Amino acid sequence: MQLQQLRYFTAVADTRHFTRAAEREHVAQPSLSQQIRSLERELGADLFHRARGHITLTDAGETLLPLARRILADTETARREVQEVAQLRRGRLRLGAPPSLCASLVPDVLSAFHATYPGVDLIVNEDGSQDLVRALADGELDLALIITPLPGQAPALATSDLLREELVVVSAADRPSPAGRRTRIRIEDLRDRPLAMFRRGYDLREFTTAACRAAGFEPTFTVEGGEMDAVLGFVRAGLGIAVVPSMVAERSGLRVTRFSTPGMHRVISVAHRGDVSPPRAARELERILMEHLDLGMS
Repeated sequence: MQLQQLRYFTAVADTRHFTRAAEREHVAQPSLSQQIRSLERELGADLFHRARGHITLTDAGETLLPLARRILADTETARREVQEVAQLRRGRLRLGAPPSLCASLVPDVLSAFHATYPGVDLIVNEDGSQDLVRALADGELDLALIITPLPGQAPALATSDLLREELVVVSAADRPSPAGRRTRIRIEDLRDRPLAMFRRGYDLREFTTAACRAAGFEPTFTVEGGEMDAVLGFVRAGLGIAVVPSMVAERSGLRVTRFSTPGMHRVISVAHRGDVSPPRAARELERILMEHLDLGMS
């Protein structure tokens, strides 16, 4: 049983005439009659009494008609539903991002996306890059912003670098500058400085600790274990200084001190599974993200 046959059947039932039904369906009358005969053979019953100039439904036709109308209506509903998703009038987008980006870049980008596609539900998973990579590999995310390169073995992902972001030191404005009389600070100047440190698994914790060790010392933590907002609060309260991304620092209201050249930077990349194409919503978010970064850098 084919949808086309059901459409032809309901057209004849509505018009009570094979020629007018063919005209309504924009098909030749012999083709329409052939399709209905084929449907009758498949069902094992005549659907119409075919008296000259007078077409009426048989009992089998009367039984099929409401079912055929329901099938055709459900098919049209399914077509519209799929088109709405394809055209981003509806749907779901699952994005992963580190907490530092959720506190800076992500809100503006999601706001622009939502303004364009208000019918798409947005789900954000806030976690470290390693956990986000695992979530991508398990199919729990459509797209993720991660810090690259990733340490160790990573699943097969497709990644594109977005930007190279400067890391800076933030401190309470009512406390002495961590750079002293200088305008910039060196990584070596963090030795014995009290640091407000993020929880384990936080990309910035690993990055800062690795930079200090590369400079020949272990960092000193006065308080640790917080998320981004908590760490900024610790700094604001004078419990220590912290190394944070420049996009976060600019919004923090804290004193910002940049590192001496070459400074500290991190690379932010967008990633999705390499074995499947991301959904259209994810591709559109990536486009809006690139436009946002281009405008911010112009």
